[in-house]
Amino acid sequence: MKISVVIPALNEAENVREAIASARAEGGEGGGGEVEVIVVDGGSSDETSALAEAAGVRVVRSSAGRGVQMDAGAEAASGDLLLFLHADTKLPEGWYGAIRNCMEDEGVAGGGFTLAIDAPGPGLRLVERGARLRYKLFGLIYGDQAIFVRRELFLKVGGFRGLPLMEDVDLVRRLAAAGRVVCLPERITTSARRWIEPGVAVNTFKNWSFVALYYLGVSPTRLYGWYYGRDAARAARLKNF
Repeated sequence: MKISVVIPALNEAENVREAIASARAEGGEGGGGEVEVIVVDGGSSDETSALAEAAGVRVVRSSAGRGVQMDAGAEAASGDLLLFLHADTKLPEGWYGAIRNCMEDEGVAGGGFTLAIDAPGPGLRLVERGARLRYKLFGLIYGDQAIFVRRELFLKVGGFRGLPLMEDVDLVRRLAAAGRVVCLPERITTSARRWIEPGVAVNTFKNWSFVALYYLGVSPTRLYGWYYGRDAARAARLKNF
């Protein structure tokens, strides 16, 4: 089974090499399977693309926006299965075998990994527990858990649809309608930066609030504007025309 790891990136020079290394560690001899790594650069002004190319992986360029970038990476991918890895996140040891074993079950539509955050603190441990509880109660996996899916099914359900926000939640909802979405016990490690600056409580409340608004029918473009500001909302609207 060939797995294409798609890494959307924008000004991720500090992180992208570790993300690439974690993906490539499972490929080739002794790694258990064939792995293709594609970095999709959304117009970085730093050395993200150069570092990815120096690491020997394919770089695809697209307009900015995680949904747009991941769709572009999926289009360029040649693997039987797609795995979407955030640039500030590292896959666990043995990830290839874990996915291969999981996907032997034809009833599984896709999945992700158990969340681990790379910083100490009781607040961040609560976030990790909350992610596990979220999956148990709602079957919901976020993008920082490295969503994986058969390429054929991904294309069939429409991919990320170029959404500017909630692209992960939107995809997982559609995958759940096609089969089981699983959360593997292996722990994926993601950066704590999105929680540290605003604070754990503020960020967690904000995330849950926006997910609730999405389920109530507010469009991802409007949510993007509320999340990032008016200029971002205008850019998202223009991209979607």
